[in-house]
Amino acid sequence: MTTDKVKKPVARKLLLKLLGSRDDIQMNAATAVRVGALFGISENNIRVTLNRLHSANLLSLVERGYYQLGQKGKQFAGEINQWRNAESLLTSWHNDWIVVQTSMLAKSDKKQQRHNTRALKLLGMQKLVNDMYVRPNNMKASVNEIRQKLLTVGLSKEALVFSACDFEQRIQQKACKLWQGERLEKHYREGIDKLQQSLDSLSTMPLEGALIASYEVGDNAIHDLVFDPLLPAPLVNASLREQYRELVKHYDDVGSQIWYQFLHG
Repeated sequence: MTTDKVKKPVARKLLLKLLGSRDDIQMNAATAVRVGALFGISENNIRVTLNRLHSANLLSLVERGYYQLGQKGKQFAGEINQWRNAESLLTSWHNDWIVVQTSMLAKSDKKQQRHNTRALKLLGMQKLVNDMYVRPNNMKASVNEIRQKLLTVGLSKEALVFSACDFEQRIQQKACKLWQGERLEKHYREGIDKLQQSLDSLSTMPLEGALIASYEVGDNAIHDLVFDPLLPAPLVNASLREQYRELVKHYDDVGSQIWYQFLHG
């Protein structure tokens, strides 16, 4: 099968995704090389990546030369799969906000700036005014727990994290428009259509084609949900987002079955 139109994933991400798609999946180096070839990844790249993942305890080597997720790899897979249960982490919104103040952070530290940006994005924060980011306070977690999560995903410990309420009407209205809820809803609808179309076609594809398609479509959808701001109503149609999430779960399960068939067929 040709791979010139296949978007080449990072070998590390591909292998961890594959081995984390089901519990206790095992794969030898030859199969890993075969998987890499489908995505245009060289044999050398795959073998070097396997060794590095093993050295980092993300993979463990079992009998007969088979790899499976190591302890750190299982933790990594668990973190990646948190998107599945994200809706259960939410509660009703009372028009209050989580606020991150970054004015005290050094602008010269470009690496930390990148970490800050990613951490804020992961928690769905948007810039309200210079050096101040907000999100609706609709999470069950306390402010301290949200602060710790931000620190865990890379936010500088110098940043201030706190809750706020009773914004003046002008600021409240501005804050409510930061995420463009209608645009998010359009994205959910388009995602649902794309997943459904792909599901309809997977069963008619050769195994290798279905494997590539399920990885690419599923990975893009999961990325959407990992970075979804998890807004409350009325800022977005939360029911539509839940519908999208449930379909992504189903699609991910179908993709896992395809990977399993490829490995054990």
